[in-house]
Amino acid sequence: MHKFKAIAAIAGLSMLLAAPAMSQDAAALDPSGTFVDEWGTTFTFSLCGSGTDLCGTLDVLQGDSATEENLAYVGKQVMQAQQTEPNTWKGALEAGGLSAEATVTQTGPDTIDIQGCQGGLLCQTLTYQRQ
Repeated sequence: MHKFKAIAAIAGLSMLLAAPAMSQDAAALDPSGTFVDEWGTTFTFSLCGSGTDLCGTLDVLQGDSATEENLAYVGKQVMQAQQTEPNTWKGALEAGGLSAEATVTQTGPDTIDIQGCQGGLLCQTLTYQRQ
């Protein structure tokens, strides 16, 4: 479980099923910016690749996941995901030897949910608020 917490921390720093994207004003949602979870961990998201991929850089790591090993990934891109539908991206969170499948869903103009699953069985979702 501690390894999963580390994986989750590194990606949105954690990620059950992501909430469906809001259909109203779906085209107006912009995932670019810095988002923070309830523990103070922050990510900066931006569109990358072909312009529809979502990249995530770990800015600040707080809580139990802020181990010396995990802190080495602060300031680095730890996620790249492909858009699968409006306001939803699927990809991987990676940091060192740890990785998790990730689904990022922008549920509102200032809210992103990150769902992380390790081995397809152990899943967790965290909500991030725009700073």
